Amino acid sequence: MANERYNAAEREKYWQSVWEKGEIFRASEDPSRPKSYVLEMFPYPSGRIHMGHVRNYAMGDVVARYKRARGFNVLHPMGWDAFGMPAENAAMERKVHPGAWTYANIDTMRGQLKSMGLSLDWSREIATCSPSYYKHQQKLFLDFLKKGIAYRKSSKVNWDPVDQTVLANEQVIDGRGWRSGALVEQRELTQWFFKITDYADELLSDLDTLVNWPEKVRLMQANWIGRSEGMLVRWALDKKAAPKDFSELEVYTTRPDTLFGASFLAVAADHPLAKAAAERDPKLAAFCDECRRMGTSVADIEAAEKRGYDTGIRAIHPFDDSWELPVYVANFVLMDYGTGAIFGCPSGDQRDMDFARRYNLPVVPVILPPGENAETFQLTDKAYVDDGTMINSRFLDGLSTSAAFEEAANRLEKQSLGSRPQGARKVNYRLRDWGISRQRYWGCPIPIIHCKTHGPVPVPEKDLPIELPEDATFDKPGNPLDRHPTWKHVNCPICGEPAVRETDTMDTFVDSSWYFVRFTAPEAQTPVDLNAAHYWLPVDQYIGGIEHAILHLLYSRFFVRAMCDTGHLSFATNTREPFAALFTQGMVTHETYKSEDGLWLLPNEVRFEGEGANRKAVEVSSGRPAVIGSIEKMSKSKKNLVDPDDIIAHYGADCARWFMLSDSPPERDVIWTEAGVAGAGRFIQRVWRIVEEIAEAYPGEKGPKPGSFGPEALEVRKAAHRALDAVGRAIEALRFNVAVANIHEFSNVLQSALSKRGPDIAWAVREAGDLLIVMIGPMMPHLAEECWARLGYNTLVANEPWPAPEPELLVDDQVTIAVQVNGKRRDELVISRSAKSEEVEAAALQLGSVVRALDGRPPKKVIVVPQRIVNVVG
Repeated sequence: MANERYNAAEREKYWQSVWEKGEIFRASEDPSRPKSYVLEMFPYPSGRIHMGHVRNYAMGDVVARYKRARGFNVLHPMGWDAFGMPAENAAMERKVHPGAWTYANIDTMRGQLKSMGLSLDWSREIATCSPSYYKHQQKLFLDFLKKGIAYRKSSKVNWDPVDQTVLANEQVIDGRGWRSGALVEQRELTQWFFKITDYADELLSDLDTLVNWPEKVRLMQANWIGRSEGMLVRWALDKKAAPKDFSELEVYTTRPDTLFGASFLAVAADHPLAKAAAERDPKLAAFCDECRRMGTSVADIEAAEKRGYDTGIRAIHPFDDSWELPVYVANFVLMDYGTGAIFGCPSGDQRDMDFARRYNLPVVPVILPPGENAETFQLTDKAYVDDGTMINSRFLDGLSTSAAFEEAANRLEKQSLGSRPQGARKVNYRLRDWGISRQRYWGCPIPIIHCKTHGPVPVPEKDLPIELPEDATFDKPGNPLDRHPTWKHVNCPICGEPAVRETDTMDTFVDSSWYFVRFTAPEAQTPVDLNAAHYWLPVDQYIGGIEHAILHLLYSRFFVRAMCDTGHLSFATNTREPFAALFTQGMVTHETYKSEDGLWLLPNEVRFEGEGANRKAVEVSSGRPAVIGSIEKMSKSKKNLVDPDDIIAHYGADCARWFMLSDSPPERDVIWTEAGVAGAGRFIQRVWRIVEEIAEAYPGEKGPKPGSFGPEALEVRKAAHRALDAVGRAIEALRFNVAVANIHEFSNVLQSALSKRGPDIAWAVREAGDLLIVMIGPMMPHLAEECWARLGYNTLVANEPWPAPEPELLVDDQVTIAVQVNGKRRDELVISRSAKSEEVEAAALQLGSVVRALDGRPPKKVIVVPQRIVNVVG
């Protein structure tokens, strides 16, 4: 019996060195082989990897190794999303250059990732902060500019007065900057934009082609693009209360059919009518200022409490001169969507319903759901947003919602109170052009020179890259490029007169919107090597967090289209999509702990006493009781972190990988527990013992395959080949936890077979051992290599093909048949699939449950449906 334990710490380093020296995972184009491009979202080099990284990259590595074993030419690269504000904050706090901080973090994290044994092609490593990368990004910008995809305009922005930079809507939380916590200000700035709205229809319609994306992600993107069809409606304003020069209010609506359910109108805080009204009402002016400080992202608007201010202005209903409605300024109306004004129909829109209930406005149902009675139908606090039949709508009553739309629209147009382009529905989008200007140092410089005579002038391509100055200072907030004494001062490329560089840098989302393209040829002298990109793209399997479901993925989808339109890209297939398949994994969670003083504690600062309901936590340093809190996402703020280095040093990388893959379905959150990872460690030792026993009992080659196998050997072979088939199918479907369960089940069969002897058993067990090692190879690659070598092979599992299961061993020669007595299920019968009807009948009548049900009576009839059911009629 083998007793030697597997030494993970020592052997994992050895096998990593073998892979690295042999350049096993280095990829190159090979048109003769099918390709598989596997990519996990690259990390920000914040300092150290966390357990979320471990889970994400372990999943991708399983796919990459499995595809490699299946004969695919695999590209599996790694890089660093390396620009951004954290590096500048570190420069200010620690008196270190952002580049030095970033590259030191990259070195640390690269070492950590390598310790995981990932099958990465490190020869393709890129960092977006490297001039060799952003040189090509600047070239793309210039080509976008020539094509009209990049442009400059003045616009309102969210300004953080502490960080002194523009914030995206998503970076404004409850009216404050996401990092500084300062109240955000609205400023008018001249910014650079990408014209993503030109691609809105294509980005929306092509979501239907992404059948291997999660439905929730496609829906989130569709909602973000926000295509709507409607019309413009003009509402006359009561002259008594309207500001001077304001006689009407134009509203964009997608639902003219619900006009008779209107109970208010609302305008954005920046609407001209709101500004005019605010000039004579200080309280309204203050409310408008408050609205401007709120983020304008979809998420912010949906989450925020719906608030408004009654301006005192009244609007006249377009279908009834005697019907006046109040006009509010509301915090959920956006100036850059439609006309910046809406009419509220509470019965048909939940947002309007919430607003109406808050301000005691009328709620009139105008759409009757199918199956409801018009006389009794009522709404309380939930709007009805689906189709139905019009009620309480005068001349629209009885019409369907679609017919009512057309009838209302036609009447409005005839009365010159509404308009649609050439009789069609007016299309509007929630999506806005992408503002890419950021007032910070640590980003890709925008290659523009501002000349007093010639305006914005593109930097000549021969002068690229425009590199960041090394001697920038970070002793105070604001953009170091703007206050640099020399960097920004240059001569105009056209006239040679003194000019100034653009000091804004690009939004870091630009860096990550095309990095997957650069991976196909990271050393190319142009942004893209068309041949390499044509071979490798699109990415076959993309893996990352759901938090990137909207912006990163949407921007990447836009970017490849812009790159195609500027001649930088073409796809082998009829698609302009970067990611053929997308998987969004769940988070890694952990218990939280607090001291008696209410301070957060790290897991290693707590020890436990008792089990189950009696389990208690004690603070290690003081011996005082600690509070066990809820299970939440691992975060620095709550200190419920586990250091991957500690886990790998103690248990090994394979153990961490196995636990992450086994604990729960990969799209769900995984709860990290010490007991769980210890259990994974025990399974690793169990596999090692099984292989040791096989090596000792059956040394040398398997030898020739026996001509026949006895029942016991056949059962071992069946179990092995069925497990091989099941594990392969589970990995293909990204059901890693199912693959793990199949391997656990098979290992039980194999272990029980080790005590049996005979030439056929010996061959079957040795084959089963080989297959077990291949199966664990994608998930526990170091252990697999060690086991493979222990069985005497001088090849690498990483280079071994995935064996094809023998079809005849996958066919189950037994079948389970339901047995009924007088139509009521009584039992089930397990019998040979080839059994004849009379054999099935005889076996069924011998079942104790059937004998008892018949109570000594002979059956009147027995009906056998082959391989499905037996019905005994008593």
